[in-house]
Amino acid sequence: MTYTQTNDPTIREYVQSFQNLPVDEQLALFWFIYTEMGDSITPAAPEASTVSPNIAEGLFNQVKELSHEEQLQLQRDLINNADNRYTREYGSMSDTTKLLFWYRLAQGMENATIVPMPPNYQLSSQAEELFNKIKELDFGQQITLFRDYVSPMGAEPKAGAEV
Repeated sequence: MTYTQTNDPTIREYVQSFQNLPVDEQLALFWFIYTEMGDSITPAAPEASTVSPNIAEGLFNQVKELSHEEQLQLQRDLINNADNRYTREYGSMSDTTKLLFWYRLAQGMENATIVPMPPNYQLSSQAEELFNKIKELDFGQQITLFRDYVSPMGAEPKAGAEV
């Protein structure tokens, strides 16, 4: 699982700040980003040249069949780099396909096929501060930040037939 991180020091700092949040706070922040900026950011992912929509959709379809508790655990497992079938499948995807997968998860949260955010959830002050900084970035920087955030998640695929 290789990915290239940007040399932009601001993006690197924001990715590090994102990763330093507790796992559930990272998930919440990603949800708030989607709800606030999803219309402008996420449509870029499906049209990107390296995206594999069928692969993202395939993993999404597997995840939506899980219970809500299992769906939440899978998202935590991705962030924590746990090693299981789903995280290895995720780890084998391109960076842009990973962005599309997270976009599909957010869409699923909207219609409750994926575990929804708790009602009236409030971000911590640290996450809120980061959220406000991310909103100030230009579109290209936002995409780079999200790519650099989701890229290292998951686990290395296994050699041979087992993903």
